[in-house]
Amino acid sequence: MTAVNQPALAFEQADLALPDQRRTERRPRRVGTERINWSTTTILILCSVTVLLPLYVTVTMALKSGAQVVDGNAFSVPAPISFDGFVQAWTLTKFPVGLAISLLVTAGTVVATIVLAAFASYAIARNWDRKLFRYSFFYLLAAMFIPFPVVALPQIQLTGRVGLDNPFGVIILATMFQLSFSVLLFTAFLRSIPLELEESARIDGATTWQTFWRLIFPLLAPMSATVGIFAFLYAWNDFMMPSLIISDPAMQTLPVRQNLFQTQFSNNYNVAFASYLMAMAPAIVAYLFTQRWVMAGVTQGAVKG
Repeated sequence: MTAVNQPALAFEQADLALPDQRRTERRPRRVGTERINWSTTTILILCSVTVLLPLYVTVTMALKSGAQVVDGNAFSVPAPISFDGFVQAWTLTKFPVGLAISLLVTAGTVVATIVLAAFASYAIARNWDRKLFRYSFFYLLAAMFIPFPVVALPQIQLTGRVGLDNPFGVIILATMFQLSFSVLLFTAFLRSIPLELEESARIDGATTWQTFWRLIFPLLAPMSATVGIFAFLYAWNDFMMPSLIISDPAMQTLPVRQNLFQTQFSNNYNVAFASYLMAMAPAIVAYLFTQRWVMAGVTQGAVKG
């Protein structure tokens, strides 16, 4: 009996020792032993410097007084810190009015872009086998290669004739120019959503409209965030379209109001940089809080399955 059990006992001991050996073999390398890709690191450092250095100059110039600005050293630290530039910029640009108009244009563009692009993408993705929808997709993609300056003159004449030479005309045009890229993103994301979900909803009696709003559109939340932040940055930072379309100077957006410092008040650099900083702060904050959704939407839309 003992002779029979000894081989079995030895086998069990060897089997119990296997997990320890596997854990030893699978033990990851230490972080310090990993090789550093110096070429990639150098490129990233240079790219970071090109962004952080102008931002540093903007902040320091905005916090300087009028006497400190003319010392000829843009990289010097303001001592003492002065907020006179922000106070003057607030008054000269009528910042609350410009901020309200910019928010109106940006919010309208974001909402219209998400809704219209989602509608068009859903119709194209679910009817891809039909030539009309497939060619419509290619037609929208072709519009990506037409910049606004190419069609600026006819757009100015058209909006003026129909009474859209105001912020609402800018919302319509900005939405149209964002539609191509947004449809591309939404269509790629919709292809990753299984058709079985929609078939189950239709079996339960849901119409196409109900299926889209109650099932598909909530699933598009990551890509909607991606499309929304791209539309936000485009509408908020756009200078050319509002400056050409809006005829009333009092109804201009913040980027257009910054042009004031390129002519009449060109020597007040602290006021100009303070105004620039106030105008770009909302875009920076919005991107910092939504960048993870942007990356998640692009990553999920790139993989089908």
